[in-house]
Amino acid sequence: MSGAGFILIINLAVAGLFCVSFLLIAAYDRRYRSARWFAGAYVFGMVYIVLEFLLPLFANVSLGVFLGHQAFLVSLLLLNIGLAHRYETAPPRLILVAAVAASVVAAMLIPGLPRGSFLRNFLYQGPYFLMQAIGLYIVLHASATRPAGRRGIDVALAAFLGFSALHFLSKPFLAILLGGNGATAQEYLSTTYAMASQAMGAVFLVATALILLAGLILDMVRDITARSETDSLSGLLNRRGFDERLADIVDRLPVDGTPVSLVICDLDHFKKVNDTWGHAAGDRVIAAFAATLQEGAAGHHVLGRIGGEEFAILLPGSSLAAGRLFAESARTAFSSRGIDGFPADWRFTASFGVAEIAPAESAASLQSRADAALYAAKHAGRDRVRLSLAYGRGGDNALAISA
Repeated sequence: MSGAGFILIINLAVAGLFCVSFLLIAAYDRRYRSARWFAGAYVFGMVYIVLEFLLPLFANVSLGVFLGHQAFLVSLLLLNIGLAHRYETAPPRLILVAAVAASVVAAMLIPGLPRGSFLRNFLYQGPYFLMQAIGLYIVLHASATRPAGRRGIDVALAAFLGFSALHFLSKPFLAILLGGNGATAQEYLSTTYAMASQAMGAVFLVATALILLAGLILDMVRDITARSETDSLSGLLNRRGFDERLADIVDRLPVDGTPVSLVICDLDHFKKVNDTWGHAAGDRVIAAFAATLQEGAAGHHVLGRIGGEEFAILLPGSSLAAGRLFAESARTAFSSRGIDGFPADWRFTASFGVAEIAPAESAASLQSRADAALYAAKHAGRDRVRLSLAYGRGGDNALAISA
């Protein structure tokens, strides 16, 4: 067996392993639709490898070349569709259809050209270059326009897709430099060009698959982390998740005096709601209050449900006055909000405590002052906002609460 044939067998085994890996991810969580497309891409990649290996046995060599060419093209097509799903964008259908049509035309022209000609090799490799270039465009465009921006994994994937596209474009020149791809299809696997081509293909096959797997695994880890930090009823952060965000923001406070305010709020008479209407009705009230907070929050605000009927909102960049404005707005919106399952004229209220962080103040101290302001609002009759006006630096951390 030639060296190129040996590499083909290795590529077949590696492609199979990656195909199984993507299928396992898709089976773990159906939301990862891209994994199914990636698995399909590697299935057709395996078909291409088998056809490449069996090409010398074809009675009609032109048919074998055509089938192999189209199998690999379908593999790259499925890869691009998977990339679009991975980055939550629509596949560029018109461009992909045009690329497939151009490939079919090129494949039909190939048999009529001399086997070793530059034009024949270019027509064979050109569609692959085009498909990889489309994949590069999908990654660069989608990752640049999403809120999180590009991550290291996106840059690495884009780099390998770019190198892969150029490697297909370089193959017609490589064939000339290495003495051609054989006078007949039967001689292809014994050529130096075949050895180099299959080795390069193996590198890009493994590198691209590993990056795709790494991206999917990172997504899974983020999803698992988000689920562990998210309250299922309200859709907000749970206590653990909120405390971690609060500590992180406090630890990274700039020295330029940028304000940060914390609002802690509590539903009024919530135990009575559960006792009178039942826990299912109470859950609807919690969900409605969470929705009210989300509707009034900006994208950089951090919202959490930190207790049964207790919520917290961290407002980076907001002064005490801005925190009070947020709290008053949320209080008014909630008290006028109707909730399904309750009488049309039935309304619910909440109380709010607001504190602005002081220089060198800890997250625990900030929470303690906002809690104290909340309790002051409760004691003053509920359905109101109270502010923590000062941060005591003495041993008793004396507090001043607004009237």
